[in-house]
Amino acid sequence: MEKVILLRFPILLLFLAVSCKQPTAKTEWTMTSDKSTWPDSDYLRPPIVPFDTNDYVIQLQNMPSFYGNPGEFGYILEGSNYGFDSLSFILTNTQPNYGPRVHVHDHEEAHILLEGEVLYYIGGKQLSAKGPYITRVPAGVPHTFINTGKKPFHLIGAFPRKRIVDKDIGPNPFIKDSIGQK
Repeated sequence: MEKVILLRFPILLLFLAVSCKQPTAKTEWTMTSDKSTWPDSDYLRPPIVPFDTNDYVIQLQNMPSFYGNPGEFGYILEGSNYGFDSLSFILTNTQPNYGPRVHVHDHEEAHILLEGEVLYYIGGKQLSAKGPYITRVPAGVPHTFINTGKKPFHLIGAFPRKRIVDKDIGPNPFIKDSIGQK
């Protein structure tokens, strides 16, 4: 009997240690389509729970959250803060009829969308895409997009750098209401 208890006790301790390590902080991933609840200004907030680079799974609560142009909320994963040498990501929740301001990066970017409809402006050209797709955005090319579907979507931006470098150029030309124009 004692051997059984002694063997189970370390397993129980291991279970408790792993369970205690899991953060319970709440994160936002989707935003409501009710514009009256959207933030009044842009923000960049630090992670709710710091990331331990000994971990392999990075959760939303481990990433800084942002709110940019009206209708776009998301998370930023700059690779250098998470153990990546040359990989970074942006995860967005983009509401219908909204998207980011026109901007440019000094590095290439890929957009991954599994479900949704988008109108892009990339380097002076307009193009439509319906998920699932991957869009290639060359380095140094001004670009933006707007969610042309009826539902919010989650877009992933992937960057081959440990830090994301971008520069805002101007408002999103596809956004027609006064909320989206600053």
